[in-house]
Amino acid sequence: MTTMTFLAQLQTASQQNQSMLCVGLDPEPRKFPAGMQGDSSKIYDFCAAIVDATADLVIAFKPQIAYFAAHRAEAQLEQLIQHIRRTAPHVPVILDSKRGDIGSTAQQYAIEAFERYGADAVTLSPFMGFDTVQPYLKYHGKGAFLLCRTSNPGGDDLQNQRLATVDGQPRLYEHIARLAQEEWNENGQLGLVVGATYPAEIQRVRELAPTLPLLIPGVGAQGGDAVATVKAGLTTHGKIIVNSSRAVLYASNGADFIEAARREAERTRDLLQAAATAA
Repeated sequence: MTTMTFLAQLQTASQQNQSMLCVGLDPEPRKFPAGMQGDSSKIYDFCAAIVDATADLVIAFKPQIAYFAAHRAEAQLEQLIQHIRRTAPHVPVILDSKRGDIGSTAQQYAIEAFERYGADAVTLSPFMGFDTVQPYLKYHGKGAFLLCRTSNPGGDDLQNQRLATVDGQPRLYEHIARLAQEEWNENGQLGLVVGATYPAEIQRVRELAPTLPLLIPGVGAQGGDAVATVKAGLTTHGKIIVNSSRAVLYASNGADFIEAARREAERTRDLLQAAATAA
């Protein structure tokens, strides 16, 4: 298991791979290429092939736990993370689980993420408050990304609502960004999830959380603008991790799926880097 902190891994992967791209590992057996299609026992084989094809192009890998658990493939997820450790030890693993529970239950979820799976960071829902986040912060050097302004249309239902506070009427996502930047960030381990489909909100979150890493899903199949994302979120002191899942994983469903995945990952990585240079 790696001894580097999550933030140190991010820095190393960013420099070594010249990348802001995170490849999301969301395996759907029905979309696998011929010879694997529909076979959930091939989840590890498929994802490991994607990892091997893109490990020198990414800043992180982000397995989504539901895509494994739905197929009783948790053992394959453990195997996959071990594979990443062996073949790309400088690339951090963000376990996308979006947990958000209190007390001893949160402690068990933290054990799951960091001890069972060996992830370097995890995604969390902050809706139930700071005591649902604290158990994860007890793991030295591990990262935790709080859902802040997500890319789904229903995010407006709560995240965009205004609060009545002593500081005025911030929107809920703005309040979360402030908490993560300031009093909740006890050990400098927090980051925020902000969807690429809302570049104006990315810019606002960056104003409120200038140093936090931002995990930005929604580039690729969800239609987020990679260039606008980089311009809104990247700063000298704040890294961005721009996720693309389906566009990379399923760039081809033919025998060339590995080569196609690499081409799409390289195209996206280079697009992001060009936007950073132009910004």
